[in-house]
Amino acid sequence: MAKEKKQEEEIKTDGWKDTFSDLMNLLLCFFVLLFSMSNVDEVKYAELVASLSNSFSIFSGGMSSLGEGNLISAGATQLSNLDQYYTDVGKAADSDSETDPEAEAVEKKQSNTESTYSDVVEAAENARVADDLDVKMDAEGYNYVMISLSGGILFESGSANIRYGARNILSRVASILQPYEKQGRRIKIEGHTDNIPIKNSAFKSNLWLSTARATTVLEYLQERMHTRGEHLEASGRGELDPVASNKTASGRAKNRRVEIKIYTDTE
Repeated sequence: MAKEKKQEEEIKTDGWKDTFSDLMNLLLCFFVLLFSMSNVDEVKYAELVASLSNSFSIFSGGMSSLGEGNLISAGATQLSNLDQYYTDVGKAADSDSETDPEAEAVEKKQSNTESTYSDVVEAAENARVADDLDVKMDAEGYNYVMISLSGGILFESGSANIRYGARNILSRVASILQPYEKQGRRIKIEGHTDNIPIKNSAFKSNLWLSTARATTVLEYLQERMHTRGEHLEASGRGELDPVASNKTASGRAKNRRVEIKIYTDTE
């Protein structure tokens, strides 16, 4: 009897296995419940696949894409398109970096006109006539350089005959113009008057007077330059292009003038 009682009093040490088994079962049930509660939104998944397929063309064919090679083909297509894109961008950049022919021509014309202006100013100073004339440049289109001479210095009032004292000035102007005439530059002489009506029988209007004065200057320059004057031309503008107000005596004096335009382009 004592031996049986002793055996019953022995302590069991493997009881933890039961508890562990119960815990594992509970965890398994817990995760099964979580999985059963989660649902994949098949509609949204389908929309996502369709969107990516349209954008990148890499999902057409579904699971068979690898087997049929669609995925690899689509990827190569995308790489080819990307290469073409960067090639086009590079060509556009090269095209933009090239000089515009029209802009280059305008820049060249401006440079030539500015150079002519500097040369004429220097030549007028060397000829000692800088105080008797004004040199200006067409600052808008860079078409010409202009020498402006006062009509009061060149002519008597209402006359187209050159003053004796003004011939020396015109002779020096001819020396300034001669190189450009030889280059084939167009040289235009324009006569201008104020708005006071002419009061003599020689000319019936200011337009006739201005034209006669321009023609007289052209003939004198042609003679002094010893040229046939194929690049010279004369015209009268009368009172149409005033540079000052005709309401004052000083303004009218400025408007009575002869302008000689040396054009940048040759004939």
